Amino acid sequence: MQSLLVASAILLMFTVQQGSAIQCFVCNSHKDANCNLDIPPDNLLKDCRQEYSSREQGLSIFCRKISQVIEFAVNGLPPDTRVIRTCGFLNQTNYNYCYSRAGFGGRQVVCSCDQDRCNGSGALNSSFLILAASILCGLLLMFTKRV
Repeated sequence: MQSLLVASAILLMFTVQQGSAIQCFVCNSHKDANCNLDIPPDNLLKDCRQEYSSREQGLSIFCRKISQVIEFAVNGLPPDTRVIRTCGFLNQTNYNYCYSRAGFGGRQVVCSCDQDRCNGSGALNSSFLILAASILCGLLLMFTKRV
């Protein structure tokens, strides 16, 4: 039983949203090629609370990374692949979660996370790995205690 409590505490430690300000990379690779790097440079890092101070206080804040493919010319712009990193508010999905969208002439993968600097590529992957490992450890502990 004690092992289950420890595993649960570890899981909560990695999944509970922090209520303080969060720092995210804010950029668009269409305007700044550095945004396309696996880990963008620190000059693209913004404090979301300060950067978007006009947002209503108390809203959930998270980081977002959007990988977007535009498959054919639209409004005079050629086909393109872009990475957009930004702060987000009122997340309608779960944190540390990715989903895909597709529509006429394009598709995108949108990932959200809730820790500082987490919308850099490597950071998103490691947060998912930590969450998956924590869940797996908790399940293993539960099943070994029952046997």
